[in-house]
Amino acid sequence: MKVEALAIADVKLITPRIFRDERGFFSETWNARLLAEHGIEASFVQDNHAFSVEKGTLRGLHFQREPMAQDKLVRVSRGAVFDVAVDIRSGSPTFGRHVTAILSAGNWVQIWVPKGFAHGYLTLEPDTEVIYKVTEYYAPAQDAGIAWDDPALAIDWPLDGVEAILSAKDQRQPRLDDAKLA
Repeated sequence: MKVEALAIADVKLITPRIFRDERGFFSETWNARLLAEHGIEASFVQDNHAFSVEKGTLRGLHFQREPMAQDKLVRVSRGAVFDVAVDIRSGSPTFGRHVTAILSAGNWVQIWVPKGFAHGYLTLEPDTEVIYKVTEYYAPAQDAGIAWDDPALAIDWPLDGVEAILSAKDQRQPRLDDAKLA
């Protein structure tokens, strides 16, 4: 398993080994002992699986406030996404900055998004499936988000002339300056 830090070092890309043969493949996608050696320690309580029919589906930017903040391990089992993590940790030197990665079934890359980050993704292919593990249960009272298109974030979403497909909730998210982060 390869682990590398992104420009905001707390967010990491994890590339599991994959063993292929004529039958298909095998991959160990989580190993607590190995990832603890890289500073990733987590006790997962819930797995989530999202399916997006259309290319251009944008989900995010979401987070849960304390005391229900979540670490996430995100991977794509079918299709591809442009994945984004935004630092929303008060007092952080990288507050308001973001990192991005392409996750796909083809590259088998996962992203570790720790507590204190808003997370979202844009599907790059139709019929995309995203699977992610979280360290806290979903808590509607602590569920929050920020606007995906907040100019202060300057995220260069690869929409390529396509209009983003958003949920009603994501159409109403506040800008970072107006969001209730804590």
